[in-house]
Amino acid sequence: MNRRDVAEVAGSVGLGAWAAFTVLALVVTGRAGAPLWLDDRFLTESVGHRPEEAVALARGVTATGTGTVPYLLAVLAGAVAGRTARTRLLASALALACLAAGQLLRYGVMEAVRRPRPPRGDWTAHAGGWAFPSGHTTTAALAAGLLIVALTLRAPRGATALRTAVCGWGLLVGLTRVYLGVHWFTDVIGGWLFAAGWLGVCLCAAAHWLPASLLTDMITPTPRPGEGHATEDPGRRGRSRPA
Repeated sequence: MNRRDVAEVAGSVGLGAWAAFTVLALVVTGRAGAPLWLDDRFLTESVGHRPEEAVALARGVTATGTGTVPYLLAVLAGAVAGRTARTRLLASALALACLAAGQLLRYGVMEAVRRPRPPRGDWTAHAGGWAFPSGHTTTAALAAGLLIVALTLRAPRGATALRTAVCGWGLLVGLTRVYLGVHWFTDVIGGWLFAAGWLGVCLCAAAHWLPASLLTDMITPTPRPGEGHATEDPGRRGRSRPA
């Protein structure tokens, strides 16, 4: 995948996600933060199915969506994307900048929308601030997206199981926010859309403005064992093997 392909794919994904997020944010604002669509049903189902073991597990998973874990994953994404010490360091710095800037932008959106959370009596975890978009969801989705992109760039035909696991973690963090009663389901959808849109913007900008040498290093997949070592002798073309 070359620079232009990366920019086109990232830009298309980002534009689509931002369009969907904008529509959802406008609907939430127009309803003054009231529950939408399946919000009440998801919350009711969550409140009615909360054994202690499941709540403890959900709290453990949701805790990984904030604090140091997402930032460590961003650094790991940079280490995976680069192939030299210099490119790994720079890629890690860019991944951290993408995550941190996304957080600042999300705070601004939350203050603009000012959506209340579900009733406090339904909470089984601590939460603060406005509800839309979900902070844990956005942070985990951004970190997961960065790592998935790094794995895809480095091993486009491999690491499928690892990418699936990372994606599953990012989705699960969001779902625990609904299960624990601290977010509406549409807050979580908003977090996923916000993360996809912001990640698309960052990748598109990187593809356009990063130095060619650095970008080439990061988008050139690691050769498989045995690839690139066997050279063909032009003089042997058309010859049959000796008996």
